[in-house]
Amino acid sequence: MRSSERLKGLDTFVTVADAGSFTAAAERLSLTNSAVGKAVARLEERLQKQLFDRTTRRLELTDAGHAFYQVCRRVLDEVEEIEHRLAAAEPIPSGRLSIGLPSTFGRLQALPALLEFAKQLPQVRPQISFTDRFVDLAEDGLDLAVRIGGSDSWPSSVGHSYLGHEELIFCASPGFLARNGTPETLEQLLELDAVLYARGDGSVGPWRIRGEHSRVSRQQVEGRLIVGEAEAQVAAVEAGMGVAQLATWLVEPQISSGSLVPIMPQLAIEGLPLHIVWQKNREHSVKVQALITHLEASLRIRPETTQETTQEATQPS
Repeated sequence: MRSSERLKGLDTFVTVADAGSFTAAAERLSLTNSAVGKAVARLEERLQKQLFDRTTRRLELTDAGHAFYQVCRRVLDEVEEIEHRLAAAEPIPSGRLSIGLPSTFGRLQALPALLEFAKQLPQVRPQISFTDRFVDLAEDGLDLAVRIGGSDSWPSSVGHSYLGHEELIFCASPGFLARNGTPETLEQLLELDAVLYARGDGSVGPWRIRGEHSRVSRQQVEGRLIVGEAEAQVAAVEAGMGVAQLATWLVEPQISSGSLVPIMPQLAIEGLPLHIVWQKNREHSVKVQALITHLEASLRIRPETTQETTQEATQPS
């Protein structure tokens, strides 16, 4: 089969998948329903695979259809970008850009930076997904992702840029401290009610305590309340349910407003690392390069003041 034959019907197939129906796709493509249906049927016949499950009210991709969609989406996006680059005197970032973000950090910290990026480059069309699992860039069809935590070893197919570590602090509400007192020692801290975080697998994260010679140990705590969502954990602490160890990026607004109070600053420690990761085979794309540069300049995981203080504290005297 000639390579040109393989390209026939790809745009129609992707439009149907995006639109969710033959009728909606036909409207977008200015074609008849019959023409769209026949184009998809010819594609399925050529591939010897069913791409859509037609038994439901809304068209759903089969497993084979989903895998084929990821490839087609990337091919069409790259063709579109090349067309823009050839038409422009200088390469201009353009086209769809698939981005994966961690749920809470993504919404609170990364999303504002991405919205600003989209305003600056109106020809780029970001497609942003949120999840707390570690995504596989190729399998999930992502150009780039923001990642908190994970392994320090990277596959050769993945590019990455380190943006710092989060800072973990203990904090509580003013009302809670008024009722229970402000702890001054670790023993007093451990006597207080604790609001803990439950991971997706149901396990409860321990407190991490800095000891002598800056050694960090894990301290299992009996939680007064255990919460499986970060912002809900913050809300519980604000409501006076207890003390929690939280990332500064998560509680900056509450500390600024006074609804939460940092306690025992000597116990502040480094948390998880923040990285931007991308598929290396796409790093020469103008839009991917532009986003990496933008995020490196605008994304941070701890307040600048605490980062400067930490750097000064770690410098030899």
